[in-house]
Amino acid sequence: MPSSPLEVSSLSLDAISGQRVALWGWGREGRAAYHAIRTRLPTQALTLFCSAEESADATALGDAHLAVETEVSAQRLSCFDIVVKSPGISPYRAEAVAAVEQGTRFVGGTGLWFAEHAGADGVVANAVCVTGTKGKSTTTSLLAHLLRAGGHVTALAGNIGLPLLELDASQAPEFWAIELSSYQTGDVAGSGAHPQIAVALNVFPEHLDWHGSHERYVADKLRLLTEAKPRIAIVNANDPRLAALSLPDSDVRRFGDAQGWHLREDDLYRGDEFVMDTRPLPLPGRHNRGNLCAVLTAIEALGLDAKALAPHAVSFRPLPHRLQTLGTREGVTFVNDSISTTPHASLAALDCFADRRVALLVGGHDRGLPWEDFAQAMRTQAPAAIVTMGQNGPRIHALLAPVAEQVGFVLGEAADLADAMTQARAALGGDGVVLLSPGAPSFGPYKDYVARGRDFARLAGFDPEMISAIPGLGIA
Repeated sequence: MPSSPLEVSSLSLDAISGQRVALWGWGREGRAAYHAIRTRLPTQALTLFCSAEESADATALGDAHLAVETEVSAQRLSCFDIVVKSPGISPYRAEAVAAVEQGTRFVGGTGLWFAEHAGADGVVANAVCVTGTKGKSTTTSLLAHLLRAGGHVTALAGNIGLPLLELDASQAPEFWAIELSSYQTGDVAGSGAHPQIAVALNVFPEHLDWHGSHERYVADKLRLLTEAKPRIAIVNANDPRLAALSLPDSDVRRFGDAQGWHLREDDLYRGDEFVMDTRPLPLPGRHNRGNLCAVLTAIEALGLDAKALAPHAVSFRPLPHRLQTLGTREGVTFVNDSISTTPHASLAALDCFADRRVALLVGGHDRGLPWEDFAQAMRTQAPAAIVTMGQNGPRIHALLAPVAEQVGFVLGEAADLADAMTQARAALGGDGVVLLSPGAPSFGPYKDYVARGRDFARLAGFDPEMISAIPGLGIA
């Protein structure tokens, strides 16, 4: 039984021709799907389901073959043979499940792209897909960086900020470095195509509002391995769930164990061979340096000399909003880790600054993730101060209050990010690190983690425009 109710097999753009087709969602992925369909099928009738705010933008296209509707229901979805769904829309919504039962087929832009690029054997050659709860963007970007350093034309796309369908179809890179979220892994599995290589970094509780439960999140995330059946599956030997997977259809390789690429303290090894000291690398946090091992395992799986490419990691440019040091103002250093949306990510961020006085800002949209383990960890690794904020701020504060009283760290409760930063500065007294690592999504005050990170930069006295661009997207 598939873990998602939305199953599609090998649905290419050409297969859409002449069928009743709808688009659901008008974000960047939705617009990319529209333009891809229009490029191939200029007169195909399409219906777009989107918000009232988005409808004006879609209507302004002046497309006589596009109907725009602002209300979606099971009855309306059931009127279509195919619905091209944006990844942020959960397939577990009642109207989607009901439409599937009436015969509607759902696919995402990622699935369309994979179906288009699969060879006769079903494999998307030289495609390396990276997923994981934490670290997948940095890992995918680092993979592209090292491949390009070796002289290989490489595409960097996917969940990292550039939909696959936006890539220039006239260009044929040698390699594809593709980040996939848990929203997209099932789309690849349902496409009928197989990545040449799939990399799984880790699995922690995440996106429970989209998936409905932790168990379903894990199952959906792992579909990239269990159902997409990559030719080579690369898994983290130190993640018990990944290490225990049985993948009979894939050549399984592990990073993080003594036989392959792994770290010994801060030193990088390939088996028993020392390769280099990772401390000078611009990879914040030991977990990111550990993910370098995943990248090198993938490069080796592509048949390239990973040892020769490893030193080029020193010229990697860290990604914005991921343990990003903005600078120092009046003795206080500001670090933007707005991408952090789980308590585990906040713990990992704290670990990077274990030798500094830190005021940690946590809290945001409440999607039900447990914070008990985080609170317990604060008994032994508490920073100088913690300031809670956002929808789940009161819940986190209540868990931390008895710990703060026993351990002795400052615990504040803020009305918003500006208030949290004021309290954090005061707690540090002009010496230390204000670390935004919320462990929760930004929804509510901000559209996304990028907007939250930009506001953090502005409030700290830095130019948001200078800290937001992801380097290297596209084909280069």
